[in-house]
Amino acid sequence: MDKLDFLKIDSPDSFEELCLEIFRYQAEKVSIYKEYVSYLGIDPKEVKRIEQIPFLPIDFFKSHKIISEDVKTEVIFSSSGTTGQTQSKHHVGDLSIYEKSFKAAFNRFYANVSDYCILALLPNYLEREGSSLVYMAQQLIDDSKHHKSGFYLHNHDELVQVLSSPELKEQKVILLGVTFALLDLAEKYSISKDQLIVMETGGMKGQRKELVRDELHKLLCEKLNVDSIHSEYGMTELLSQAYSKGNGRFYCPPWMKVLIRDTNDPLTLVGNEQTGGMNIIDLANVYSCSFIMTQDLGKSYADGSFEVLGRFDSSDIRGCNLMVQ
Repeated sequence: MDKLDFLKIDSPDSFEELCLEIFRYQAEKVSIYKEYVSYLGIDPKEVKRIEQIPFLPIDFFKSHKIISEDVKTEVIFSSSGTTGQTQSKHHVGDLSIYEKSFKAAFNRFYANVSDYCILALLPNYLEREGSSLVYMAQQLIDDSKHHKSGFYLHNHDELVQVLSSPELKEQKVILLGVTFALLDLAEKYSISKDQLIVMETGGMKGQRKELVRDELHKLLCEKLNVDSIHSEYGMTELLSQAYSKGNGRFYCPPWMKVLIRDTNDPLTLVGNEQTGGMNIIDLANVYSCSFIMTQDLGKSYADGSFEVLGRFDSSDIRGCNLMVQ
């Protein structure tokens, strides 16, 4: 198995084939996943379909070191949290896999990053070391090669000047930020910029009143003068991202898939357009665990897209919600 085989997936059959190969590898080499599979009484050799693969509860990333015995940890990505919360930690055995994954996904949905100026309403990596989102943003900023690309979380005045500058008049721009930071900007300024994409990464709890998605996006569209708000869906425990271009429906790259489980029976999957817990397959997680039972609620659709509807009541606040406290 080549560590970058996931980038070669070109059909449902090749996705399933690699899923089963990675499952058998991880069920043998990732000790906590091996124990979990054994606890469920599952023989990896008898697993022949994706639907038979067990998903590891995401909380295990808080309590265990999840990495293959074949590799050493190169970097640890960690979630944000308040005092007393236990952070999720993702031991990454090969950082180049993450870089290949997020760059390939971005290029698939938005074409070449060098076509854009990337403006981030996020803390930079020195302020939030260990954030996989900030690491991705830094790499995209570097790859854009635009001299105005950068982090502007604490420099709203400068950000607005950049957006209104003549040199960006014909330039495609992505304004990427956690939700409450975009709202803070929108409440202080009215922005008008052609070829502007506003992309939110989630995150508002602990900062301000919660808004439903439609209300939030309507407000941002009005204040930032765009037709739609794009969204990125990712988390510390994943090495891949899904993207929405404005209707609340997220689409995955070919090596990522969302399945929905019954809220009352976590080992049973439900069909499309039924609300349930989100299970995520991320085949870029070659050396940790590619099969994760999240605490997000959602729906899947026949075209492969999915919708995020909320969180289980007992789950912790998602990390990026707190990243800029």
